Amino acid sequence: MAFDRYLAICRPLQYHSRMTSRRVAALLAWTWGLPFLAMVVSLTLIVPLRLCGRNIHKVYCDMHSVVKLACSETSAANAYGLVATFSTILGALLFILYSYARILAVCCSGSRQTRQKAVSTCSPHLASVLNFAIAGSFEVSQSRFNMAHAPDVLRVFLSVYFLSAVPLFNPLMYGLKMRKIRNACVRILSRRLERHLHHKE
Repeated sequence: MAFDRYLAICRPLQYHSRMTSRRVAALLAWTWGLPFLAMVVSLTLIVPLRLCGRNIHKVYCDMHSVVKLACSETSAANAYGLVATFSTILGALLFILYSYARILAVCCSGSRQTRQKAVSTCSPHLASVLNFAIAGSFEVSQSRFNMAHAPDVLRVFLSVYFLSAVPLFNPLMYGLKMRKIRNACVRILSRRLERHLHHKE
């Protein structure tokens, strides 16, 4: 999406010549293929491990939680998991931030209306990506570092946030951007507020 918007805003006359079906297929293959390859390598490192425990102290099971249960050598799986996770998150985030920085640089030189349109077009995607990156970083930190001293409520909140808040954030962010949905939400909230105040009286 970041590359598509970069071409559409910064190189509009070259958009159709650059955003070809072949390039879209290559972008999709890179987006899906790289994480798939990373998961296959992780599985080949984790499957041979001998497990000595069976309790996972999280709301859900992930690969590193299984690695923590192993009583055999786990340094290769730990190192690869950490590098693969952070490089995937940081690599995508840096690419997207670079694209949006170029978009904003071009739009800042234009009119005020152009700037507002660019910000309204790009801000939901950027907010969604930042939300995912922050939640993913918290989740990785929670998995990799000793969180025994942290309260159970905090650990459960971080896990539930990654599982539920990140997927719910996207439709909420993109939906509230649409005027009809936003107006409907405002109407519902104002009616509930009026009822609440009426009951109090």
